Amino acid sequence: MLTATDLGLARAHWVAPRTIVWPREAIPSDVDPAALDWTLHCSQAGGIDPERREPLPWTTIPLRLDPTPPSLAGGHVPHLAEDIVLTVPARDDIEALIRGQVAVTARLPNGRVLDASGVQLAHLLDSLYADASRATLGVSWNHGVPTLRVWAPTAHQVHLLLWESGRSLQDAPERVSMTRAFDGTWAATGDGSWKGARYLYAVTVYAPSYGRVVENRVTDPYSIGLTLNSTHSLVLDLADPDLAPDVWRDTPAPPLAHPVDQVVYELHVRDFSRADKTVPDAVRGTFAAFACDSDGTRHLRRLAEAGLTSVQLLPIFDYSSVEEDPCRQAAPDWEALKAEAPDSHAQQRAVLGTPRPAYNWGYDPWHHQVPEGSLCTEGAINGGGRVREARLMVGSLHALGLLVVLDQVYNHTDGEGQDGTSVLDRIVPGYYHRRDDVGAVARSTCCPNVATEHAMAEKLMVDSVVHWVRHYRVDGFRFDLMGHHTRANMLAVRAALDMLTPERDGVDGRAVTLYGEGWDFGEVAGNARFVQATQGQLGGTQIATFSDRLRDAVRGGGPFDEDPRRQGFATGLAGAPNGSPANGVPALQRERLLGYTDIIQLGLAGNLRDYTFTSALTRRPIRGDEVPFKGVSAGYADAPDEVITYVDAHDNETLFDALTLKLPLDAPMADRVRANALALAVATLGQSPVMWHAGTDFLRSKSLDRNSYSSGDWFNYLDFTLTDNGFGAGLPPAADNADKWVYMKPLLADPALKPGPEDMRLSHAICLDLLRLRASSRLFRLADPGQVRAKVTFPVSGSWAQQDGVVVMVLDDRVGVPVDDRFATLAVVFNANPWPVRQLVPPVVGRPCALHPVQADGADPVVREARCDDGLFSVPGLTTAVFVEAR
Repeated sequence: MLTATDLGLARAHWVAPRTIVWPREAIPSDVDPAALDWTLHCSQAGGIDPERREPLPWTTIPLRLDPTPPSLAGGHVPHLAEDIVLTVPARDDIEALIRGQVAVTARLPNGRVLDASGVQLAHLLDSLYADASRATLGVSWNHGVPTLRVWAPTAHQVHLLLWESGRSLQDAPERVSMTRAFDGTWAATGDGSWKGARYLYAVTVYAPSYGRVVENRVTDPYSIGLTLNSTHSLVLDLADPDLAPDVWRDTPAPPLAHPVDQVVYELHVRDFSRADKTVPDAVRGTFAAFACDSDGTRHLRRLAEAGLTSVQLLPIFDYSSVEEDPCRQAAPDWEALKAEAPDSHAQQRAVLGTPRPAYNWGYDPWHHQVPEGSLCTEGAINGGGRVREARLMVGSLHALGLLVVLDQVYNHTDGEGQDGTSVLDRIVPGYYHRRDDVGAVARSTCCPNVATEHAMAEKLMVDSVVHWVRHYRVDGFRFDLMGHHTRANMLAVRAALDMLTPERDGVDGRAVTLYGEGWDFGEVAGNARFVQATQGQLGGTQIATFSDRLRDAVRGGGPFDEDPRRQGFATGLAGAPNGSPANGVPALQRERLLGYTDIIQLGLAGNLRDYTFTSALTRRPIRGDEVPFKGVSAGYADAPDEVITYVDAHDNETLFDALTLKLPLDAPMADRVRANALALAVATLGQSPVMWHAGTDFLRSKSLDRNSYSSGDWFNYLDFTLTDNGFGAGLPPAADNADKWVYMKPLLADPALKPGPEDMRLSHAICLDLLRLRASSRLFRLADPGQVRAKVTFPVSGSWAQQDGVVVMVLDDRVGVPVDDRFATLAVVFNANPWPVRQLVPPVVGRPCALHPVQADGADPVVREARCDDGLFSVPGLTTAVFVEAR
């Protein structure tokens, strides 16, 4: 027998004022839905019991099953297209009805309750309060007078709790009534004395998880300032000149001609300076460190001068996982950790056993529009200091010649329901999160998923992005798990940015670049609920997705392989087998190598779906969308700027660690350095924007940790003195690595696998030359897909001249409209074999080619041995050589 507790499920959907949808599969096959009595129950105080008989102390409304319902397949709820449609009688009190518990019952003709469920209301709220998307939420100022506004359409009442400057948070706040508007927003207007005040919203609302009406005291989801540990929001005026450092105000962002020009360095703010002894103690690990003349900033300057364009920062918005008070943060004893063996369990136990950690990557959003307090100096965490120091960082990076890209997380929150960090759900319960078939919050992202297909969730996303551009002058965004957003979400972001002008907003929003993770999984996979922002579905938008195609071909296997020793193009599949059974028999290895060669060639050509070349594997012409990759098409882009090419990132093992796992144990360190550069060269010399993980240029290791989000400063160590790459810091934390410890332990214990300072310096110098090569010619950065198809060829692929483990790319500027006034032709030879090769390239026969000046005068003595003799290229092992035909 059903009881009221069953109403904790929410299988019904109220999608429009007169339409409720009920899951068809919930009705037994022997029951005719038309024979049931359907009833809507609404109680502002809660307490609905489906079994209770008349009289009922709540509102009941008979529903009519629609025998010929309109199709929902093409609308905003396609996943409900096959469900039962119930019609709600026309009423003018719907807004009042939904300010409490809502349920639907289905009774048999004999009066017995067949089924009952709570109701999801998000789509109804979007229908009723469509005008709310135009509201200005949070703190706004008009001639020195602040107004605070919050969207809470189902609230019974909302009060502003205010602690003006000088009043202790221990004192009782001033309680200010807020006025409800027709769009579901509540507002209060104050005066100039509110500047700097601390505040909360007291929202009286029905909480489904409690089954009753509660008063939730909650921070502002549109906060622009916060107190220590984010307990209270702040009334700030971001136009206050005291919050504008000179370098931020006076330094323009460096120009970027086109998104394909981007070479991005992915970096965590704390990693950047935490170990940098040239940064003052009080500033290490903070935004302010970017304003210092330090080993770190000098390193970034060298990269920028060579051709790096941007720094992509892991989350800097306010997140919940880190103690913000430096006096309360705890850290393990580093000297004790150093004394442990390189393959010991002790280090990870000490790091994870530390209470009140100071470190996290930050993918646990709390407040999207406020800089994270733990990344500030101690005196800046409260008040407007967070704003000032984040702006100081942006201005300092601009002064180094670098654009600033922020890693944004709108696909999930840290908390939901009545959780302490649940800001959104405690204001509008049940609205902001995506729910499954029974009404539970979906967690395919490993956290409560945000339903940005709902209008006000999209608004929060769009408003937040515009906020960071307008008020912090950042230059781009990387979207975490972007495939959990709609394509329409991303187009709305793009449109809002494009409206920003230098005259009105101080920035040109059209110059802001957008890209993200276009993975397709979870409850939204396959466009189940909407057209997703996934790989291949963003054509013509200039919004890019990360390509796992070239990444996996270069590294080998995939990030979730049971055996991490499966090899790829740059990790030994060509001529340096490691003996792992994961690689298969030699014939299978060769077939995989040729398949990887096709994927790499396509990746070098922008991963265009309509790019045609001769397959190395089948020796027949093939289009990009015909190249296979794990059951899908490898080629998915319409233009080269729709792909971000990379071979390592904060996720999964660093490139050096992947090489350590995959190369033969006896491979000398010199070969490891060269393989690292070869892998980066494949990513860097292609037609798409490029991302490098910070430190990959100098062999950064995380001691084989493949998910170091909470592994502390110890495993995330970053040394810009190029002395210690971090390898051999102990076995990485068990949660994400224990299944690989059997492979890791002997490697970590081997001192021959740890590079010395000279290895790190050589690697960095070679990688600087890679940047110089890319920057030297527009031929490496063709924005027009037509030019890519015309000028980029792989002339030996699938031919009699092809050699295993070798990719030859020719960039011919004599075809079509010239783009380079220095070079008529570039020929790039990637030799992944550990031995030298002599590769004939027939189309270059008769053309006078010489080694590129960057390499001829560069840091790598080995590549200087490369030669071209009338189309016959001689290239050393594990080397990328670029040859030029001058005009």
